[in-house]
Amino acid sequence: MMGNPSSTTTSVNGFYTILSRGLDDLDRAFVAHNFMSIQFLQRVISSLRSFHSHLNILVQKLHLPVGEKWLDEYMDESSRLWEACHVLKSGISAMENYYSAGTNIVSSLDGYYNLNPQISRQVIRAIIGCRREIVGLEEENKNLVETRIQALSLRLDENISVEPKFINGFNGFRGVLHAMKNVSSLLLMILLSGLVYCWPKSSFFHGGHDGQAGFGSGFMAATSRLRQRVAAELNRIDGQPGILMYEFRKAKAATEELKVELERVLEYEGGGEEIQEKVESLKSWFGALRCGTESVVGQLDDFFDEIVEGRKKLLDMCTHK
Repeated sequence: MMGNPSSTTTSVNGFYTILSRGLDDLDRAFVAHNFMSIQFLQRVISSLRSFHSHLNILVQKLHLPVGEKWLDEYMDESSRLWEACHVLKSGISAMENYYSAGTNIVSSLDGYYNLNPQISRQVIRAIIGCRREIVGLEEENKNLVETRIQALSLRLDENISVEPKFINGFNGFRGVLHAMKNVSSLLLMILLSGLVYCWPKSSFFHGGHDGQAGFGSGFMAATSRLRQRVAAELNRIDGQPGILMYEFRKAKAATEELKVELERVLEYEGGGEEIQEKVESLKSWFGALRCGTESVVGQLDDFFDEIVEGRKKLLDMCTHK
């Protein structure tokens, strides 16, 4: 997905084309993967990083004037991106206690084929403790989003000025930056919904947005399609507010299925084979959750380095001019 940005970012129109194609690729990936799966969310982060790299290369080619407002506007947007990604990392890092609790449940049952009531009750208590971890995690993430994300104004600007004076400002930089701001807002909201916290009825995903002809209309249409795709799936699942990541939801469901089976064993005795099936399922989902979240944290750390490097390059460019 990252590719070689310098080979394709040669003009403002070329950048809009890159956005359109990248968003269309994400739209196809959305259909190909389970809703809010780790694989899809990793693709979203890769796209965000790729767009950011293309933007930095383009800005260096636009021959922008030193000491003008364009640099402040770029720095403001990169700071917004930095802050949002730190919220993503904070939210997903907080999941560690949850999947550690889930792994402990698996360990306590692994290899047991004839459960006695005492062990069953201990595991049920551990599952109830795991539930409490979920409640605490989602409440903490909700507060994180409310206190730090709302201030960043992640929204799709439907009232962008289409005046050539605005779009072509600073050799087209203003239009490009606004395009990037819209696209990154969408991708960050998808990531926040999957990894940190989501309100399924959020106006962000359910507002109308048809784009404006003449202003990178291809990328605006692609942005609208992806947002509508997410909104349709949110309507379909009709879920409660919380973390939407597919592996997280499956691990949660597998934990509840195990609890039901343990309660059945307590009531009727027996059922070792069924218990082992539930344990294997739980083991698989918590393993996928752990590996996936660790991989996402690694992607975000790399992105932080890229943001810092991009800011440094532009500052150096202005200084040396």
